[in-house]
Amino acid sequence: MHDLLRGELVHLTAESSEVMAEKFAQWNQDTGWERLLDSDPPRLLSVKKWKEWMEKDLEGGGSDEILFAIRKLDDEDIIGFMGLFNLFIQHGDTLVAIAIGERKYWNNGYGTDAMRVMLHYAFYELNLRRVGLIVFEYNPRAIRSYEKVGFVHEGRVRGAMQRDGQRWDFLYMGILRDEWLAKETQKS
Repeated sequence: MHDLLRGELVHLTAESSEVMAEKFAQWNQDTGWERLLDSDPPRLLSVKKWKEWMEKDLEGGGSDEILFAIRKLDDEDIIGFMGLFNLFIQHGDTLVAIAIGERKYWNNGYGTDAMRVMLHYAFYELNLRRVGLIVFEYNPRAIRSYEKVGFVHEGRVRGAMQRDGQRWDFLYMGILRDEWLAKETQKS
């Protein structure tokens, strides 16, 4: 039997709002990380504010959001998070979000591995038909990672965001269950 939330480098875990609030507050101090994650201007939030948000919007928000911590297999460190948002079970569709908060783990395959685990969960366990995401045009590292696991470009909103005096596009990417299954079959 396959361990549903375990990859080659990471596994996904549920954590308390206290634990995740501490990590978010730590990662939030890196405004470069914030600018890859959110289109809003970076705001340095306290542990208390992160905890309030998590308890109100995530834990109290119903069944349309699922948040996981990303833990390394070798030492169990929490290095990031990922989640499914706007989970429309009746339509078989969701949005995924991911961020590796610890810069020393960027460009080492942890995010790609975590995304593979999440797609396996979304398609095999939740029986979804499609998983989509939004990525900023100025984040080519993330775009390559998403393409590596099978996401395709579905559209863009031109000039949707201004950063550093320049306009940037929002890119919409998605993967269908059939595309994921075909890719997984090729690996076997």
